[in-house]
This record gives sequence, structure tokens and C-alpha cells, in this order.
Amino acid sequence: MTEATRIIAIRHGETLWNAATRIQGQLDIPLNETGHRQARRLAAALKDEPITAIYASDLARAQQTASYLASELGLAVRPEPAIRERGFGEFEGRTFAEIETTLPEQALRWRTRDPDFAPVGGESLIDLRSRVVGAAGRLAASHPGELIVMVAHGGVMDVLYRAATRLDIQAPRTWALGNAAINRLLWTHQGFSLVGWADTQHLEATLDDQITD
Repeated sequence: MTEATRIIAIRHGETLWNAATRIQGQLDIPLNETGHRQARRLAAALKDEPITAIYASDLARAQQTASYLASELGLAVRPEPAIRERGFGEFEGRTFAEIETTLPEQALRWRTRDPDFAPVGGESLIDLRSRVVGAAGRLAASHPGELIVMVAHGGVMDVLYRAATRLDIQAPRTWALGNAAINRLLWTHQGFSLVGWADTQHLEATLDDQITD
């Protein structure tokens, strides 16, 4: 039998649009100052882990987050477009409040997690799940018995959590999707399982952190 692959799944660090609740989707928004600080602390927290490969969405915010860890470990970041954020089409660039006001019927379908709903030019939840689970499984299968990192996005983290816990695509979310949190999964040919979720201890500021950041 193939050995399990251990996965550390990470949402990118914070961006200005995260702070403003503006939908990024597949627009290429970089990290803000807080996001860079989070990525440095993440790298310091994981530098002694036996990580053999780092994969990241090809969007800048994920690549930048992954680059700090890659530098610590002496590894290259492997771009993986298939773990990009959900395509939000015409929602991209708008705040939650703007969508509620200007597109109320679409906002309702989005808020209630209609699995077939896709914003104009975007993806449905069903399409997102198929893309992410397929890609994450493919990457994990190529590293049996190893520990790998996947740096991606909130929507990707949500899909992986649901896959690991066997939760329905429409189940209300009760788990955190924090920027630069450490989430741990196992993968075998039977699928994903959950080891740990939303570890943010490394992001808690101390006096020493404030001096070195």
C-alpha cells in the first residue's frame, strides 16, 4: 500500500483587499505589510519541518507567502494554477456590501451556498471542488510518505476542509480560514483526512517579533 502523504495547507497572508472585504477571486493582488509579516512568521514556524516540496497557486499573494518558507528551506516554489482561488467573475473587485446592494438575487444564491451557482464569468462550488480536490490529490500522490506544503486561498482551504471531514458542500461554515494559519491533512488513495486546523500560534505578536519584523 502507498504511504500517506502529509500536507500542510496554508492560505496566503493578508492583502489590502482582504482587510477591505473586497473579493479577489483570481485577480492578482499582492500581500500587504501585515501579509508579509505573517509570511515571515509562518516560515520561522515551519523551518524545522521535514518538508520536501512547496506548491503554491500562481497568484502573487500565494507565491509571495510561499517564497519566505522556500527561502528558509532552500527549496523552490512550484507554481500550480489548479489551486488558484475560485473564479468569482463579475464579483471580483467588489466588496460584500456592494454585491448585496447591486446584485441581491445573486448574492442570496452565493450566501446560501447554491452548489450550481456561478457569478457571471466565474465558477460554481461544484466546479471549484472538482478542480481543487483533483489537483491536491494529484500533488499528494506524487509524494508518498513525504510532507509537502500547499499555499493557496480561502476557497481552496474550505474545499480541503470539507473533503477531509466529509462535510456537504452546502454545510454552513463553522471553521476558520485565517490568513497564514497552519492546517494539517493526510492524503491516501482513500482521500483526505484532517489532522489539525487553524493553528495561528506563530502569528501572535511578542516583543521580540516586533523588533525583528
